[in-house]
Amino acid sequence: MELRQLQHFVAVAEEGHFTRASRRVHIVQSALSASIRRLEDELDAQLFVRNTRQVRLTEVGRVFLDKAREVLEAATSAREAVAAVQGLQRGKLSIGSVQSLPSFVDLPALLGRFYQQHAGVDVRLCQGSASHLLEKIRSGRLDLAFLTLCEAPAGIQKRMIACDALVLVCAPAHPLATRKRCALDELCEEPFVDFQADWGTRRLIDRGFLEAGIDRHTAFEVNDLGTLLELVRHGLGIALLPESIARAQRPALAVVPLSEPELCWELVVAYAAETGALPVDQAPRAFLDLLADAHPLPLAAAENAA
Repeated sequence: MELRQLQHFVAVAEEGHFTRASRRVHIVQSALSASIRRLEDELDAQLFVRNTRQVRLTEVGRVFLDKAREVLEAATSAREAVAAVQGLQRGKLSIGSVQSLPSFVDLPALLGRFYQQHAGVDVRLCQGSASHLLEKIRSGRLDLAFLTLCEAPAGIQKRMIACDALVLVCAPAHPLATRKRCALDELCEEPFVDFQADWGTRRLIDRGFLEAGIDRHTAFEVNDLGTLLELVRHGLGIALLPESIARAQRPALAVVPLSEPELCWELVVAYAAETGALPVDQAPRAFLDLLADAHPLPLAAAENAA
């Protein structure tokens, strides 16, 4: 049974005449009659009583007319819903973010601009660790997420937003506070204040020390930047943070660049795209376009992509 057959049936039922119905659905009368016969054969029921003067519904036809109208209305509604989503008049966009994005990424402003352009899209935001956000992307609970990610897992695409060097932050009275530069091996005896083990920045730091063959001592593990900064400010440990975040803490904290090897902190937007470079759904793609306008690829990333 096809929607076209239902349209033909409804036209004949409402017009009460095959000739008028054929003009209404823009097919010749013989094709319309054949369509109705095929529908009756499929239903194994007579839908119309036909004579030389009129065409009227049988009792079965009257019952079927109500159902046919419901199906056609549902099909029209479905088409309108698809058109609305494709035009981004409606839809959903679920975004995740690690806490304490650097100041150069103004996520609320980006979301505000997206809402102005696509007010009918339901936008949702959640925060969490990098591993937590990646799991939500894999399970389809998030469309995309802002996080620190060294290597993208299978089925996950990433687009670099910023690359920032990690620097040492410590209390102004700390012996390292006056140094112009500091090497990783000079930090092995220092107590560290760091994020939890599944956070992207923590993984980057752990990998940097591991590759350098240096052990370190993590005395405090926290899950928010504010607590980390307060512990460091009170002299309870040192920390490594992206330079753009660290320099915003002066003069409450001292900031010291690292010597080679430099640890590069990358902020990326990650999303599921197993079959292509971009998400399938329209809302995430539109948001990525907006993000690209606000944050063009960093020079190094652009050179690698060329």
